[in-house]
Amino acid sequence: MVKIGVVGGGQLARMMIPAAINLGVDIAVFSEVEGSSAKLATSHVGDYTNLDELSEFSTDVDVLTFDHEHVPLGLLNALVERGVNVSPPPSALALVQNKIVMRKALTALGLPQPRWAEVTTESELLSAVDSIGGFPCIAKLPVGGYDGKGVRVVAGAGDVTDWLTEGPVLLEEKVGFRRELSQLGARNSSGEWVAWPVVETRQAHGVCSDVIAPAPSLSVTQMANAVAIGEQIAEQVGVIGVLAVELFENAEGQLLVNELAMRPHNSGHVFTELSVTSQFEQHLRSVSNMPLGSTALIAETGIMVNLFGGVDADLSAKVWTKYPEAKIHSYQKQPRSGRKAGHVVVVGLEWVELLETGIAVRDILSERDYDG
Repeated sequence: MVKIGVVGGGQLARMMIPAAINLGVDIAVFSEVEGSSAKLATSHVGDYTNLDELSEFSTDVDVLTFDHEHVPLGLLNALVERGVNVSPPPSALALVQNKIVMRKALTALGLPQPRWAEVTTESELLSAVDSIGGFPCIAKLPVGGYDGKGVRVVAGAGDVTDWLTEGPVLLEEKVGFRRELSQLGARNSSGEWVAWPVVETRQAHGVCSDVIAPAPSLSVTQMANAVAIGEQIAEQVGVIGVLAVELFENAEGQLLVNELAMRPHNSGHVFTELSVTSQFEQHLRSVSNMPLGSTALIAETGIMVNLFGGVDADLSAKVWTKYPEAKIHSYQKQPRSGRKAGHVVVVGLEWVELLETGIAVRDILSERDYDG
């Protein structure tokens, strides 16, 4: 039996557990804390920045993969030198750990993206801002930002003075986009690539709130272009596992790469019910170098809404009495305002009606929107 080790005990690792059972593979989770979301498969609780602990955990697995992308690259490279199969490899993960590294790599690949500049001083910022379209623009911390954190709209150089004292800052043009999209696919070490249809993502306070799949009114050409972008990145960078490419659709209909993720992704949760193969099963297939599963849809459309703060399990019966078609996923996390605590998926024929149902379910179970 193949044994897959997952670093990180969050909801993504949790949702890999039933996929592993169905595939007939063993799964072990390295959790940061006792009682994590993935506690059912946790075999080690410790510090993922400690090489000795990671090495000990890795000795008993056939492949090491991730619930998050925060393990230092130096440690991962050391594991590779010791013969550990790390998937995706550190060379690929470098792009998601540092946004400036990502922008440089995408530039080298000739892929469409917002205009950008790396700045280290206020004078560099002032000289660079014209090249990306002027103020207002977007500033991002290269390392550590997520869910809207580490991102600012900048009206003048003084808005990022504090960040510049800490190191380089990524400056990007403020794209006038119609909507945000996400293209998910997966690649195994044999080079097989399979993609899901592009989805539309809707944000609340910088955090994904709702997902519609497939993205409404997206042309066949745009869909094919998005899939080609994902495949090019996966092949050229050497991604093994699920790759999520977050995209802007601008006013002219052009797709621009915003950010990347190399693991199952929030925008892909809808495919657990909507696709023949979930992103969690596909990720495990990919890192184990199994043949990849079909991404055909089993319904016309589907929606996912995130649940924030906490999930009141006592209200599930009330939900299912009124909305028996709703699939509720709780991450078993301690309630905290703004925290992603679960999600709901509804599939069917008309996305507008499905989204109304999903939002109604969210109104019963948790906070309406992220307010943290």
